[in-house]
Amino acid sequence: MSSTIAPVLPQGAGYGVVVGIGLFFALLMACVSYLQNRYTQYSTKTSEEFNTASRSVKPGLIANGVVSAWTWAATLLQSSTVAYEYGISGPFWVRDAAGATVQIFMFSVLACKVKQNAPYCHTFLEIIYHRYGRTTHIVFIFFALMTNTLVASQLLLGGSAVVTALTGMNVYAAVFLIPLGVCIYVVLGGLRATFLCDYSHTIIVMLIILYFMFDVYATNDMIGSPSQMYDLLKAASVERPVDGNTDGSYLTLKSNYGLVFGVIQLCSGMGTVFLDQGYWQRAIASRPTTAVRAYIMGGLAWFAIPFGFATTLGLAAVALTNHPSYPTYPNNMTSSQISAGLAAPFGATALAGQNGATALLLTLFMAVTSSASSQLIAVSSILTFDVYKIYIKPTATPQQLIFVSHVMICVFGVVMACVACLWNGIGIDLGWLFLVMGLLIGGAVFPAAFTILWKGQTQLGAVSGAIGGLVAGLIAWLVEAKVYYGTLSVETTGALYPTLAGNMASVLTGLILTLTISYLKPDNFNWEKTRAINTPKPLNSTSTPPSPKDPKPPTVLAPRDEEEPERSADSTLIENPQFLQKTFVLAVTVSAVLSTIMDIIIPIPMFLSHYVFSKPFFTAWVVISFIWVFVAFFLCGILPIVETRRFWGMLLKRVFGRKVVLDAQQASDDAEPVQVESKA
Repeated sequence: MSSTIAPVLPQGAGYGVVVGIGLFFALLMACVSYLQNRYTQYSTKTSEEFNTASRSVKPGLIANGVVSAWTWAATLLQSSTVAYEYGISGPFWVRDAAGATVQIFMFSVLACKVKQNAPYCHTFLEIIYHRYGRTTHIVFIFFALMTNTLVASQLLLGGSAVVTALTGMNVYAAVFLIPLGVCIYVVLGGLRATFLCDYSHTIIVMLIILYFMFDVYATNDMIGSPSQMYDLLKAASVERPVDGNTDGSYLTLKSNYGLVFGVIQLCSGMGTVFLDQGYWQRAIASRPTTAVRAYIMGGLAWFAIPFGFATTLGLAAVALTNHPSYPTYPNNMTSSQISAGLAAPFGATALAGQNGATALLLTLFMAVTSSASSQLIAVSSILTFDVYKIYIKPTATPQQLIFVSHVMICVFGVVMACVACLWNGIGIDLGWLFLVMGLLIGGAVFPAAFTILWKGQTQLGAVSGAIGGLVAGLIAWLVEAKVYYGTLSVETTGALYPTLAGNMASVLTGLILTLTISYLKPDNFNWEKTRAINTPKPLNSTSTPPSPKDPKPPTVLAPRDEEEPERSADSTLIENPQFLQKTFVLAVTVSAVLSTIMDIIIPIPMFLSHYVFSKPFFTAWVVISFIWVFVAFFLCGILPIVETRRFWGMLLKRVFGRKVVLDAQQASDDAEPVQVESKA
């Protein structure tokens, strides 16, 4: 950022948010973990609960977790950046329909197959190990850890840039202090802690987005209505026409560069969803009957965040660039400021001064920390179950696994900060990393997905696809940059066409290689081998005679025994195979239909017709963004409370000393504690 742009907020505000709010959530999680361990069956001292939340999380909270994990700094910053550069096409093509929502819909298929073919696994890499052996396992550990490291460092890179721009806080201090509170509360509460903190963070983000939306489109003196925003965008189209857009307009989906950016994001997003253990972990933590529903709801709810945020702050930055309140006035933003993702912070500052800057700082901090918690627990699970337990100490006890999980969370917290500092030190910004990431990991996308989907994929096909895709992506990327620009530099390698070539080469080469090699001599894998991963021992029943006043046998909480080997929460993880197959067909159908609507039916006619929005159409577009955010708020904010209301009521009664005996029907409805029916 240019040194001439003075920070809007005092430096103390940056430290207050980064350190103070981070430690507040750590303290809150300490209290929640105490209550959980004291009054419920879910002890964070067991690795099953710590790493999988006892596989008992309901769909609303899973959907909230998906939204939180996918709401990076880049979700908010890059969606606003492309809105600033390409107009309304940017948020739609890049971070919404074509760019990122469809991957969540597609992942619902994998979530169903995990429950069908490996219901007791801890990580997707365990499936690869038991199917293909050590060599393939090590190859995919490399791609999984690279994915998590790139994502985590990108979170810190974008978040620290905004904190520094708004408060003047030292960027390296921000990079190391942002993960501090996150590491503490993840160590204290494990995966369930990430769900609970994700819930609070996501609600705060959505409320602040609604604050900005109502300010921009209803109350602000500088804009105040969709009609005024439309007029300002039309004026900006004349003053600063967009290259590649119809008539240079900000009000059209016909944007050549926006479409290119969308294809890059589609390739990159597939890698960062399919290879991120955080998404698999949420599927593992969900119930078999609700995993698909949770991911469909999560995809629909996530759509609202970048759509509403960028349609508000990204377009506001365009509309107010020539206003005296804009931080860069009378100049336009520089390319480095745009690439660093500062369109949204500058737009918020222009709209509401210090209040807007504070709201945006809080939003970015919530987004960064909630996503970072997902990365921490994901990497901890990989290092614990796929490295330590398999290669270092196969006979590790549950206590040892918990200790290693805690240590690895702290280790990765330091690693992600160091890598972010490295990117910052060598001049790599959020925009460059966002574009390049997909070509590094894209080759492993389809081999990883086919591991759980297709029994015909071979070991050679999986390894060749992953490594061959990486090599092809690197070659296409560097050759295109050299041919197109004549030189290799940070600027040329971060341009659209070289990164487009690299991303497409990586993903498509991985797909072609794994299909071709596997079809030459297909495997006929027996899924019973993966269904046997971590198969639990039967739970012992506690015998209690029934009360003559209550014909139903009472539900008794299964005793915890920290000395016993880890065992899964209950036997309901194995569902009726016919039911799971019907769920799989439903997941394929729903994801295909929704993806077709959002990628083809809505945008393509407007792109090919070169349609420029009229004022009524733009007003309707804004109204739809409001409706979608409110729907997302219901799915992520209200539904999880409704789903778990009985559990919280039961917990409060236990805390305040009232004896609680659940009947069998309520146990079936809530299934929050681990339960076993007694025998008469």
